[in-house]
Amino acid sequence: MKPRKTISLLLTGLFALLPMLAGADTLERVRTSNTFTLGYVPDLAPFTSEKDGKVGGYAIDLCLKIADGLKTGLGLADMQVRYQALSIDQALDAISSGKVDIFCTPSPETLERRKSVSYSQPVYTAGLSVVVRKNAAPGLVNALNGEAVHSGPTWRATINQGLANHSFATLEGGVTEDWVRDKLRRLGVIASLVVVDSHAQGVQRVAEGKVDAFFAERMLLQSNVQEQQAADELMVLDRIFEIAPVSMALERDDEDFRLLVDTVLSDLYRSGELEQLYTKYFGEPGEMIQILSRVYALP
Repeated sequence: MKPRKTISLLLTGLFALLPMLAGADTLERVRTSNTFTLGYVPDLAPFTSEKDGKVGGYAIDLCLKIADGLKTGLGLADMQVRYQALSIDQALDAISSGKVDIFCTPSPETLERRKSVSYSQPVYTAGLSVVVRKNAAPGLVNALNGEAVHSGPTWRATINQGLANHSFATLEGGVTEDWVRDKLRRLGVIASLVVVDSHAQGVQRVAEGKVDAFFAERMLLQSNVQEQQAADELMVLDRIFEIAPVSMALERDDEDFRLLVDTVLSDLYRSGELEQLYTKYFGEPGEMIQILSRVYALP
C-alpha cells in the first residue's frame, strides 16, 4: 500500500474514533471556522520566512502537510490555510489564546514553556554554533574551537585567556543566552555579553566589528551570513557546542490535535518525505540526523 494512501486511511480512522470533546479545542475551532492558522517568525530562514508576501521554509512545508492531514481527517476539502506572523515573544500567548492553531517555527521544549504550551515530535535537531570575522584574533578562534596552545592542567587558563576581554552577542532571552552566561561564569571569563533582537542583528554586529562573536543556531547563522554584504569576511565555525531537538508548539492539553500532528510527522519520517524536505533546505543529512529521524518517528 502506498504511504500516502496509508496515512489517509489512518487519519480517517483516527478521526472516526475521536469524539469532539470540550478538550479538543483546536480541532473544533478548525472544523467550525474551516480555517487552519499557522503562526511563524518571518525572518528565520530556512525554517520560516516571508519574502515578497510569500511565506515559506522547511517548517512551513511541514505545517502544510499537517494541514493536508486535517483536511483528510475532518473531511474539509476546501479548508483555508492562513498565516500569522509573530515574534518569538508573541508565540506562547498566540497559541494559548487560539490566535494561531500551531506555531510552525520550531523551538526547544523547556519545562518553563510547557507551563503554557505543548509540543509536537521533534522536527529538527538544532546545533549551537558561533560566527566570527575571518580576521578575528587567533587566540579567540582557537578558544572557541576548543583548541588550546598547551595541554594538561593549563588548558582552562589558556581557553580563558583566549576568550577574555572580548565581546560576545546572543539573542535576548531563551536557552542560548542562559547557556552563554553559564559558560562564561563557569570558566571565570571576564568578557562582555550583549543581547540582540534578531539573528540578522547579531550577524550584522559581528560584520561591523561591534562584537567579536555571535552565538546562535548554526543553520540560521549560515543563512544570515549569506545575506550580509560582508559575507566573505565572516565565518561560521564548524564546532557545535550543544545540540537540542526542536519542535512545533501547540495548545496545551489538546491531546487529540497533538496526536494528529505527531501521526503526520511520524509518517513523514517513515516514508522518507521529511528527509527529502531536510535535503531541500539544509543539504544531505549526515548519519546522526538519519539516526535521530528514526528515533523521532513514533511507531
